[in-house]
Amino acid sequence: MLRDTVASEDRLVAEAATHLADAGGKRFRPLLVAVGAHFGDPDSPLVVPAAAVVELTHLGTLYHDDVMDEAEVRRGAPSANSRWGNSIAILIGDYLFARAADLAAELGLEAVRIQSRTFARLVHGQIAETLGPAEGEDKVEHYLNVIAEKTGSLIATSALFGGMFSGVAPPHLDALRAYGETIGTAFQLSDDLLDIASDSEQSGKMPGTDLREGIPTLPVLYALASDDHDAASVRLREILAAGPVTDDALHAEALGLLRESPAMKLARETVRSYAERSRSALSGLPEVPARRAMESLCDYIADRTG
Repeated sequence: MLRDTVASEDRLVAEAATHLADAGGKRFRPLLVAVGAHFGDPDSPLVVPAAAVVELTHLGTLYHDDVMDEAEVRRGAPSANSRWGNSIAILIGDYLFARAADLAAELGLEAVRIQSRTFARLVHGQIAETLGPAEGEDKVEHYLNVIAEKTGSLIATSALFGGMFSGVAPPHLDALRAYGETIGTAFQLSDDLLDIASDSEQSGKMPGTDLREGIPTLPVLYALASDDHDAASVRLREILAAGPVTDDALHAEALGLLRESPAMKLARETVRSYAERSRSALSGLPEVPARRAMESLCDYIADRTG
């Protein structure tokens, strides 16, 4: 359905629009649509189109993200911008958003409204990340809000769509949406920790990549906000405050200090708190295998970060 929806008589559009879809990915968002549908009728003919809507929306954001980040690789393949240039990548991202909206229209007015409002949140999150926190704004609170807008919002819609288009009762829809928002935020935050705590085989990239690029993830923000006066904490703040840690020796030192820091412990506790909030959101849902699958995801996210 992804390929059929973005099909075009224009050869370039057809090739570029299927580029990332064909490259693979976890398909986490359509998976949540499918799991959410098991609280109703999973065989409803509307479930697969709903899953395609959220995945096409996600793919569109990836095309734009890669342009903004000047990324050269995405999902193990050359990024669209590195292959066809920034202008084409931006336009193909727009095309995917348009095709997602067209498919949502077949699901009804409420689906269009939810998809468009979700997209608006994605844009707000990206703008907030680009501008950074305002003067006097708490940097951790700003960061958590960016994650909720950029990541949690579409994952919330994914779980919600699964319930909506399988005939789930309205009170249960609220629970699915709340679960999706918090589990999406928890999953993204756990990636922050994996970038520091894991080896390359577990995280899929070299440890400390965000540190090298000067991306202020949650453990780094906690470390910078700390007022601990022990030598390790002071030294860590000194390295992090200088910006991107590109020197190999300093990078290794900062990575070691972060792994053993109170900031890392606090970040793990934050991830676990979001995972537990996700579990709590499921409390009113029927005891079916889909609920147990969603609960196991909470355990997985808490465990994957140590």
